[in-house]
Amino acid sequence: MYRYLWEGMPMNALVVEDERNLADAICKILADEGTRADVTYDGPTGLSMAKSGMYDCIVLDVMLPGMDGLEVVRELRRANVSTPVLMLTARTSTADKVTGLDAGADDYMTKPFETEELLARLRALTRRTGDVIIEELKFGDLTLDLTTHDLRCGTRSVHLSGKEFEVMQMLMSSTSRVVSKRDLLNRVWGGNADASENSVEAYVSFLRKKINHVQSTVQITTLRMLGYRLEVIE
Repeated sequence: MYRYLWEGMPMNALVVEDERNLADAICKILADEGTRADVTYDGPTGLSMAKSGMYDCIVLDVMLPGMDGLEVVRELRRANVSTPVLMLTARTSTADKVTGLDAGADDYMTKPFETEELLARLRALTRRTGDVIIEELKFGDLTLDLTTHDLRCGTRSVHLSGKEFEVMQMLMSSTSRVVSKRDLLNRVWGGNADASENSVEAYVSFLRKKINHVQSTVQITTLRMLGYRLEVIE
């Protein structure tokens, strides 16, 4: 089941750029347009975050520590992650642009750039994918309805509160990796000063009870010092 990404609907973007001032400036530009933006400053972390499937678009620098942007986008495409990627670079030659596009990028911009052009290119990329955003997530015998916020297992279902839904959505979108408490705090609570890791633990506890209520074989596993991951218990 799908729904279309209508113009004006809030989007989530990932910015992977090692020039911190530029990265933060891009995030502010996106935030001013109503887009939620996460940022990281190195290639391996960017790849891990991009694989989560939580983003509608990715702004990716070519020259990055740990793993360059070309390898990041190649790995994403190998993993069948189709999120639109706009690559940024100081290199201006046609050969460099061709290399980036052949690696799997959807568009290519050289630095410095104008704010209006960056936004226009991202709008074009997200319109092009049209994307068809999935209306439900599945893991094991669990289904999370992204429209009604209901969690289902077979014929049994339970409604999730706003925060419960956001935590569960993040876990079900990130089944290939562990989701840390810090990631959950930043994403679900938006850096709210009143929120703490205890808040995360409380909502994970609520979700565990609701998962048990629908008699699912899925459980939220705690990995000490790392975070949480969904697992199917036979």
